[in-house]
Amino acid sequence: MNRATATTLCYLCSIALLRAQQPAIEPVKPAVPAIVRPYLAPEIPPIRVANSGRLRDLMRAGILYLTAQDAIALALENNIDIEVARYSPLVSTWQLERAQAGGALPGVPSNASQAGSVASGQGILGSRAAAGVSTNAANNNGNGAGNATISQIGPIAQTLDPSIQGSSTFSHTTTPQADVVQSLLPILISNTRVYTGSYQEGFLTGGAINVSYSDHYLNENAPTDVLNPSVAPNLSFAFQHNLLQGFGVAVNARNITVAKMNLKISDLNFKTQVIGTVTNVLNLYYALVADYEDVRAKKSALEAAQRFYQESQQRLQLGSLSPLDVTTAESQAASSQNDLVVSQTNLAQQELQLKNALSRTGVMDPVLASVEIMPLDQIVIPEKDDLPPIKELVARALANRSDLAAERASIETAEVSALGTKNGVLPSLQVFGAESQAGLAGTPKTVTAAGVTETANPYFIGGIGTALSQVFQRNFPKERIGAFIQAPVFNRQAQADAGIDQLQLRQTQLTTQRDLNQVAVDVSNYVVALRQARARYAAAAQNRILQQQLLDAEQEKFSLGASTPYNVIQQQRDVAAAQSTEIAALAAYGNARVALDQTLGATLETNHVSIEDARADKSARVSTLPAEK
Repeated sequence: MNRATATTLCYLCSIALLRAQQPAIEPVKPAVPAIVRPYLAPEIPPIRVANSGRLRDLMRAGILYLTAQDAIALALENNIDIEVARYSPLVSTWQLERAQAGGALPGVPSNASQAGSVASGQGILGSRAAAGVSTNAANNNGNGAGNATISQIGPIAQTLDPSIQGSSTFSHTTTPQADVVQSLLPILISNTRVYTGSYQEGFLTGGAINVSYSDHYLNENAPTDVLNPSVAPNLSFAFQHNLLQGFGVAVNARNITVAKMNLKISDLNFKTQVIGTVTNVLNLYYALVADYEDVRAKKSALEAAQRFYQESQQRLQLGSLSPLDVTTAESQAASSQNDLVVSQTNLAQQELQLKNALSRTGVMDPVLASVEIMPLDQIVIPEKDDLPPIKELVARALANRSDLAAERASIETAEVSALGTKNGVLPSLQVFGAESQAGLAGTPKTVTAAGVTETANPYFIGGIGTALSQVFQRNFPKERIGAFIQAPVFNRQAQADAGIDQLQLRQTQLTTQRDLNQVAVDVSNYVVALRQARARYAAAAQNRILQQQLLDAEQEKFSLGASTPYNVIQQQRDVAAAQSTEIAALAAYGNARVALDQTLGATLETNHVSIEDARADKSARVSTLPAEK
């Protein structure tokens, strides 16, 4: 075994092993407990770059034997354009899951502002806050936009996935006291622990709820605290609901509805891609068949020209022809040789294009680059086409064309999306309400200041259990309810958004109607093209037969001395031209037949292609090599 053969075998083995090990392209969610799974990214398999085993199975002695159906099967399994299209439905599936979560993209929340915070009425700082005394101390909590959202045109749907948040903050602060009358010390040292938790959930109706709990622990060096350390839990429930802008399931679920419709559109677009690829492969295949026929015709013409040149040389030696006649015959042989080289070049280029369409590696595969494609099917023109009336063909195209179905579905998605900009014109009106219960308890201290002795109220003496009992007994409730309305005076932004959306929708509707109208034109044109191709082929075939008869007659006359070499060469050229015209007419018929099937949306049905096989990256066709002769 030489080195080149060994290299080729190793390459084939590695490709076969890679093909066998290739996973599906669908994302795989981690196989972990459900409580952890939402926080792990799905695994996306790597791209598949190996060809199916069918490609090797159809090779023998450096020749790839192909029927038209085998070429289609290889395209379904190996064509990169189809492989790229397989990802679109998967992307649409994840876009649906994203839409079902609701809301806009969240920002990054921050808990740093909770450091050093105390409850109202708790300790020195809490007492000042309760009394309305502002300070520049460390308890100045910022109300920054911790959950900033990305805006979009139209109302933003509520975040539908429940969210649980929790935080624990521990802080130690040392604060100089400008007013020592209240604190009785120049420096206030506080140790705080803040525990918070919340549950948030939005609803498609346009409302949201929030249940939150917080617990503030405080231990400070203030001699005036009658409770030190102390705990202050708080439990609250809040809701808000849109009544005008952002109200209703249809508006808030529009992104989900569009994502579901896009799933269908992705399937239709995938089918359109498969149809386009099959059409392209058939055109390349039959073009290769025509190129083989053209090469055979050019070889036949070259052989005839060479025989005539040899005969002319013999006649020159006998003195019956002049040297000029021999030169003319030699020129014809050279011209025929050039025509053959051009035809063989076209054949090689056509092979490259077909190889690239049937393989994921193209001619980068050294095995595929060196093989010769041998088409086993020929272009066959039936005795008659049996085409139904144009009206019936147009109706079939309108019913079966996946690209037209995708356009109609796109209009439906645009109409659903327009619900957002239409609803966005309304003023904002929200109702909201909240209820909270607070508690306070701690270790009692006896405080003597200015001759007055203070002790803690027995009701607040205790620990977290005492404070929580106050919360659940609703000893210190807070309740609020209200409404918020915002009505822009001119509302030009929302009006413009709605107007632009509707105008673009009308443009899309007109474009789709134009495409629907074009179907009748396309069907009529391709029916005419098919009939003309049949007529052209019949005329070209008859002309080729007649030209051959004229050539035979002229050669007979030349052998009897009644004709000249020029006349024979002219007839040879006419025969070659007639053969080329016949082959071109045959290829034109094949292209017209394939184009008509594509226009009617019947490509897959005509060629026995299953869209399920295309999705699964595997054709059900069993390919076999022809028997050796």
